[in-house]
Amino acid sequence: MAITHNLGFPRIGKNRELKFALEKYWRSDISQDTLQQQGELLRKTHWQQQANLDYLPVGDFSFYDHVLDTSALLGNLPARASQEGNTLDRYFQVARGRSAASDCCHQIAAGEMTKWFDTNYHYIVPEFDENTEFSLHADVLISQIKEAKQHNQQIKPVLLGPVSYLWLGKSKDHTEKLSLLDNVVAVYEQLLLRLAEEEIEWVQVDEPILVTELDSAWQHGLKQAYFSLSKAPVKLLLTSYFGELKENLHFACELPIAGLHIDTINAFSEIEKVVDWLPSHKILSLGVIDGRNIWKTDLNACLDWLEPLAERLQARLWLAPSCSLLHVPVDLNSETDLDEEIRSWLAFAVQKLAELEVLATALNQGVLSVSEQLQDNAAAILSRQQSKRVHNPAVKIRVAGIDSEIVNRNSVYQNRAEIQRDIFNLPLYPTTTIGSFPQTKEIRQARKRFRQGELDQAGYDDFIKNEIKLAISVQEEIGLDVLVHGEPERNDMVEYFGQQLEGYAFSQFSWVQSYGSRCVKPPILYGDISRPAPMTVDWAIYAQSCSDKPVKGMLTGPVTILNWSFVRDDQPRSETCLQLALAIRDEVLDLEKHGINIIQIDEAALREGLPLRQSQWQAYLDWAIYSFKVSANGVQDKTQIHTHMCYSEFNDIIAAIAEMDADVITIETSRSDMELLDVFNDFNYPNEIGPGVYDIHSPNIPTVDAIVSLMEKAAQRVPAERLWVNPDCGLKTRQWAEVKPALETMVAASRVLRQAKSV
Repeated sequence: MAITHNLGFPRIGKNRELKFALEKYWRSDISQDTLQQQGELLRKTHWQQQANLDYLPVGDFSFYDHVLDTSALLGNLPARASQEGNTLDRYFQVARGRSAASDCCHQIAAGEMTKWFDTNYHYIVPEFDENTEFSLHADVLISQIKEAKQHNQQIKPVLLGPVSYLWLGKSKDHTEKLSLLDNVVAVYEQLLLRLAEEEIEWVQVDEPILVTELDSAWQHGLKQAYFSLSKAPVKLLLTSYFGELKENLHFACELPIAGLHIDTINAFSEIEKVVDWLPSHKILSLGVIDGRNIWKTDLNACLDWLEPLAERLQARLWLAPSCSLLHVPVDLNSETDLDEEIRSWLAFAVQKLAELEVLATALNQGVLSVSEQLQDNAAAILSRQQSKRVHNPAVKIRVAGIDSEIVNRNSVYQNRAEIQRDIFNLPLYPTTTIGSFPQTKEIRQARKRFRQGELDQAGYDDFIKNEIKLAISVQEEIGLDVLVHGEPERNDMVEYFGQQLEGYAFSQFSWVQSYGSRCVKPPILYGDISRPAPMTVDWAIYAQSCSDKPVKGMLTGPVTILNWSFVRDDQPRSETCLQLALAIRDEVLDLEKHGINIIQIDEAALREGLPLRQSQWQAYLDWAIYSFKVSANGVQDKTQIHTHMCYSEFNDIIAAIAEMDADVITIETSRSDMELLDVFNDFNYPNEIGPGVYDIHSPNIPTVDAIVSLMEKAAQRVPAERLWVNPDCGLKTRQWAEVKPALETMVAASRVLRQAKSV
C-alpha cells in the first residue's frame, strides 16, 4: 500500500493573498490579529487542497522564510532585534530591518539574505557567535498542529534539520558552527518530545545538505545528531532533495531514522542502490513528481519503474514530490487564457498532487482503475514531444555555428578602460543604480489598462515616455553620474524579454515566492529561442535623448533568463542558454549601433545555477560564462559592458566572474558588511566593481557615514579608481519616498569619498 505525502505546499496563496496581507501589515494598514487570521485562512485552504494525501504537512507555512522560522523556533533571533513587543515583530525586524511602518524607532540591520541552495528562493541566514544559546519556542508550530487536526487527517510536522540549520548559518565571530551542535540538538529533542505529546507519529526532518560534498566533521555531526534524536518517541523521516547523495547515500541509509526520502528527479540513478542498502525496517519515500518545474510527469513511464519497486517494498513505499512545492505555482486551473496546447503540457502544485494520487492509485488498485487518466497523460506527453512549436531547425543551426572568435572582446580591459575614460569622463567613485525604479501604482494601473484594451498603444507609449523622463530628471536632480531609464515598461526582468522572444509562453497567475512578500512569475520556456525584433532599443534611445549624461541600456543576461524561467527539460540547459545568448547578443549590437555605449547585462542568477557539488561546478561555469561572453562581447572597445549579480556568495567563483570580462560588475555587499569583498585580498580582480552600499530589500535609509565606511573597506581591497557606488539591487520594490533620500545619501557619500581622496 503506497503512502502519499507532501514535503511542503506554496505559502503565498492562489491569488498571492499572503503578499498583500504582509504589505498591508508593514504599512500599518491592518493589525497583527488580521494578519494572523489571513495566515490561518491560507493554511486551512492549503490543507483542503491536499486533502487526498495520507499525511498533511504542517509547519511548511511561513510569514517570511522557513529558515528564519527555525531561528525563531530555536530562540536564535539576533540580539540587535528589539527585545520589546512580540515575537512576530522581532521576526520581521530581522527579515527586513523593521516590522511595520510604525516601527521606525526600532530600525535594525536586517539579516543577511542569500539563495536557498540552487533555487531562486532566498532565506535569511542564521547568525551565530560565542554568545549564541538555543531555547525552544514551539507555540507557533503547536498552534498550527492543532489547526491541522481539525481536518481529520494524519499530520506530519515539517522541520529544517539541526545540522542543515547550522550549515546554512554564518558565524559572526570565530565560533565554529559545529561546536553548537550539542546545544541545538538538545532543543530538537525537547521539540520532538513536545510533538509526541500532541500524538504525532511521523516528523519530517529536512537535511538537504546530504546532497552536497560533506567533510568528515559534518558527516560525524549528522551521525551524532540523529543518534541523539532517535531516542525520541516519534518516527523521523529524513528528507534530502535537489540532487544525488553520492558518497552520502550509504551513510544516510545507515542513520538511526525511521525513513529516508530521496529526490528521484535528480537522483534517479540511486534508486536501486537505496532500495538495496536501506534496512528492511525503514520506509523509503521516493520524490517521483518534479517539485521545481511545471511540466507534466510522464506517469506511464514512471509506473514502468515504480511497479517492480512497489511489489518489492510493499507498505514501506511512500510517494511524494521531489521537494517542497514552494518552487512551483499553486493551481493551473487559474490559467484560463493560456494557450490550450501548452496548457495541456503543464502541472502546477495542485495538479502535481493529483498526479501523485494517480500513481498511488495505480499501484494500490491497479492501472485499470486510472486508465482514463493515464491515457490523457500519455496524449499530453506525446503532444509536447511531437509539437513543431517546440523545435526550430534554424535556431539549432545558428547555435551549432558559434565559434570562439565571437566570444572575446577586441582588446584587453586595460586598453578598453583608457578609451572609455576618455569618452565618459566620469569622476572618481562614479554613482549609478542597478536599473529599475519604483513600480508605482500608476505604472501598474497603466499596464493593466493597456493589457485590457482600455489604453491604446500610442497612449501607453506616451505614458511610459513620461515615466522615463521623470526617472531621468530625478536622477539628474540627485546628481547621479550614469543614469538608467527606470524600466517602467517592464513587469519583470525576465518575463519582459520572454514576451518578445519566440519559444516562450506566459501565464497570468504562475506566481512563486522569492522571499517574504516578493513573488515572481517565471515565464515558460517551452521551445527553441529566437528574437524576432529589437526589444529595448526604442526605450533606450528615448531615455538617452532626455539627458546629456550617459544612460545605460538595460538587459537581462542569458544565464539569468534561463535560471529564472520554467525551462524545458527535453534538451540540455547549456543548449537552451546558448540560444538565449544569441538573442541577447543581437539586442546588444542593436543598442550599440544606436549610440548606447554603456550596456548592462544582468546575470543576477549566475551563481544560482551552480551544481550543489563543487566537483561539478566547472562544467556549469564553462557553458554559463561562455554564454555570457557570446551575448556581450561583440561590441567595440568604446562600449562599456556592465553586469549585476544578486544576493549570493561569489567569493568561490571569482575567477569565473573575472573570466566574463565585463568592464564593471556590481554585487551585493551591504548586508554582508563588505565580507563578499574579502576575496579581493587574495584575488587580483582586474576590472571595475560596484559593491552595493544601499540595502534595497529593507525600508531603512542608509547614512552617509555608513556608506563611506563600506566604501573605505572596499578601497582597502580594490583600487579606488576602479570602484563604483551603487545600490545592491534594483529599486522597483521600493517607494520613491525611500528611494530619493537613499540615493541622495549615496551621492553625498561619493562626494565625501572624492574629497578625502583629493586631500
